[in-house]
Amino acid sequence: MKFRVRHSTRYQYSMAVSDGQSSTVLLPRTTPWQRVERADLLISPEPRWQREYQDWFGNRRCDFAVESIHDFLQVVADSRVEVIPPLLPEPASTPAWESALQDEPLLMPYRLPSGLVPGVSDGMRDYALQSFTPQRPLMQAALELTQRIYADFSYVQGVTEISTPVAQVFESRAGVCQDFAHLQLALLRSLGLACRYVSGYIETRPAEGQAGLVGADASHAWISLHVPGTGWIDFDPTNNQIPSDRHVVVAWGRDYSDVVPVKGYTSGGGAQTLQVAVEVSADQDGPEQRWL
Repeated sequence: MKFRVRHSTRYQYSMAVSDGQSSTVLLPRTTPWQRVERADLLISPEPRWQREYQDWFGNRRCDFAVESIHDFLQVVADSRVEVIPPLLPEPASTPAWESALQDEPLLMPYRLPSGLVPGVSDGMRDYALQSFTPQRPLMQAALELTQRIYADFSYVQGVTEISTPVAQVFESRAGVCQDFAHLQLALLRSLGLACRYVSGYIETRPAEGQAGLVGADASHAWISLHVPGTGWIDFDPTNNQIPSDRHVVVAWGRDYSDVVPVKGYTSGGGAQTLQVAVEVSADQDGPEQRWL
């Protein structure tokens, strides 16, 4: 599948801003299953300086400063990417989940609690262990946990914020894609497994005959689990599926705080309003998910 992605962020200020600095994570990254044909960041007013670099996680980060008087800031990421379905092992053929608990220094940041994914209660860990029974294949267990989150939790906008504790989401059984991603990360990490937060998009207008996915028309979030012998495999608890060629990856980290699309500070500005618009349009139909 080839996609055109347009992500527009606009801040409107009630008073003039004299200067401001921002850091963005909006440009898609190249992966084994994703090729970035083009990615442009359009900023208005024109910044005094702008710098793109890779952060610790390998994400494409762009920092800039607008030092002229302005009453709005608009950042538009305009990208074209090609996504192919990943080659995946049969879930039952993956190693027992206990084999993934070995210490690997490069994976340790993804095993430990983080700011938005803290340690969990015994009750939450018991919830995870219902799927992770002794010696069960890792991918098979992760798929079942994904399915259970989808079945047990309701997608409801407005009931949570990014700072809403994972424990509260678990108790209320409601939230949005970021909440479900953080919840699944917390459950998996409570067992000692390495997993990461993935930010990106899903197609806004599905092909004829395909069902629309929950979380379109905005940034989306899912998780990726490290499976020994295979590498990282993505799971989308909001849509109860393994992402294939309808998910566009932008970035990954320990949790949302590592991949905030736009953040920064301003001098002045008074009250501000924020408008965000996302459109992901497919150029052609793609093949079905392939299994090894």
